Amino acid sequence: MIAILDYGSGNLRSAERAFATSGQDVVVTSNPVVALEADGLVVPGVGAFSSCMDGINAIDGASIVRERLKKERPVLGICIGMQILFAHGTEGTENSEKSPHEGIGVFEGIVDRLQVPILPHMGWNTVETDPQSLLLKGIEDQSFYFVHSYAAKSPVGKAQSWSVYGEKFLSVVEDEYLSATQFHPEKSGTAGLALIKNWIGSL
Repeated sequence: MIAILDYGSGNLRSAERAFATSGQDVVVTSNPVVALEADGLVVPGVGAFSSCMDGINAIDGASIVRERLKKERPVLGICIGMQILFAHGTEGTENSEKSPHEGIGVFEGIVDRLQVPILPHMGWNTVETDPQSLLLKGIEDQSFYFVHSYAAKSPVGKAQSWSVYGEKFLSVVEDEYLSATQFHPEKSGTAGLALIKNWIGSL
């Protein structure tokens, strides 16, 4: 069974439909027991880094993610759900004296604004695939759908795949039982569904 973590972020139903195409049972839940015991946990995310972390903290989502990884149970972060896996995010703090927002902190590093004239980065883009990638196996030359203005720019994890929009940024990270994509696989057509199938096949 696949659990999609419901912490108040949007886009849950389209994610539920996309993951259901795998033939697996899929449930949208904020129940910590269900989220901990599922074969795979998806952490989606739409909106701002800080508001997503507020939602995560409200259901103790950081503990759920850490406990799953401790028990070697797979987790997949999507879009802002990838960003909040990092230690910090600067969204909304760049022109103030505020400190960067704290993330879950499974990955070291910071999620920062893309240095380009036009934001958000919205639309289809290619991915420079790490040869070790399991998520992108068989779809190395495909494009995926992005909607974001911030990204991680330093390598983390065992496999890193990259995209370029003005500057190079992490688009996929894979590290044992933790995987994440900056793009939306559930909005990326057949390539996105193939990625979901690859992830579920690794569970």
